[in-house]
Amino acid sequence: MRQENKMGSSLLNRLSGKQRPLVMAHRGNRIRFPENTMPAFRQAIEDGADILETDLHLSMDDEFMCIHDSTLNRTTNSEGPVAKKTLKELKDLQIVDEKSRSKVMDIPTLAELTQIIPQNVALALELKTDLFLEKSVCEKLGYLLDHHGVLERTICISFSLERVKMVKKIIPGMPIGWISMSRLIPDKDVELIGAFWPVMFINPWYVRMAHKKDMLVCPLDPTPDLRLQSYLKMDCDAILTDDPAKTRSALDLLLKK
Repeated sequence: MRQENKMGSSLLNRLSGKQRPLVMAHRGNRIRFPENTMPAFRQAIEDGADILETDLHLSMDDEFMCIHDSTLNRTTNSEGPVAKKTLKELKDLQIVDEKSRSKVMDIPTLAELTQIIPQNVALALELKTDLFLEKSVCEKLGYLLDHHGVLERTICISFSLERVKMVKKIIPGMPIGWISMSRLIPDKDVELIGAFWPVMFINPWYVRMAHKKDMLVCPLDPTPDLRLQSYLKMDCDAILTDDPAKTRSALDLLLKK
């Protein structure tokens, strides 16, 4: 069995005793509930997710908001940039559950999310704005995570290498991850690499190469169930999924064989 890498000695050490690969809930359980809402996060925890993944934008008054898009148009009853509204204005908006048409929710803050995370669940924050290139924003993020007791089990990830590198510079010890759509080799100085899943089939040695560089691998594949057996053979460290209950169940069956 390969030795734990440097990230395993920090963040994932907090998840010791859990079977690998770990299940990372993509925006919570977005099959049962609207993405990045408190019901979606709570459902993912109930489903047995090891890591909750969410997206971060900032309000006009610099509050960290759990929302994927830079605008409100797709997921709320409003429109326009998230960054042009205050926390109060954002909290007055509604997210309607399209399945039932009856459950109305609001956009969670990161602070609210940290308050429901169990001690054995980690947090993955996808940084969606270049505001994370600012020292003051990174300092505020570090303070918030530390204040709510989740700093040591948080990883920051992004398609932007510059954003996560700035966070790592400002928050000592923060593990970072880079999401890559087309790069065929894991050659960046990060603790976690999130390669778009076809890349890992084009280069079948991708995971092995990453492990030799002390990187963990989590395929960018929010609907992974048809490829789970391949990911197990590759020795992936975590599996991203829109439906953590289904993926958790399928993984458990495969691991028993």
